[in-house]
Amino acid sequence: MEKFKRLKNEGNDFVKMGEYEEAANKYSECMKLNTEECTVYTNRALCYLKLYKYEEAKRDCDHVLQIEDSNVKAFYRRALAYKGLQVRKKNMYS
Repeated sequence: MEKFKRLKNEGNDFVKMGEYEEAANKYSECMKLNTEECTVYTNRALCYLKLYKYEEAKRDCDHVLQIEDSNVKAFYRRALAYKGLQVRKKNMYS
């Protein structure tokens, strides 16, 4: 559990510095230790949104909502992911 906390904190520090790729990697390492901890999924979804990886962000939010069906951050970030996907699709066809 200590390693999990350390990795999560490192991920949070990377987010504060705007290093989203590194942060996402730390959160991914956390997931190998605990797949049920929703905050690392919503945190990684935030990183993916910042990196324009909308499909990945949506997948992380979907995972959280299967565990906690009223997680507000997951709903919000999934909505942002859908919005990003819509904009991308619109730009492809215009």
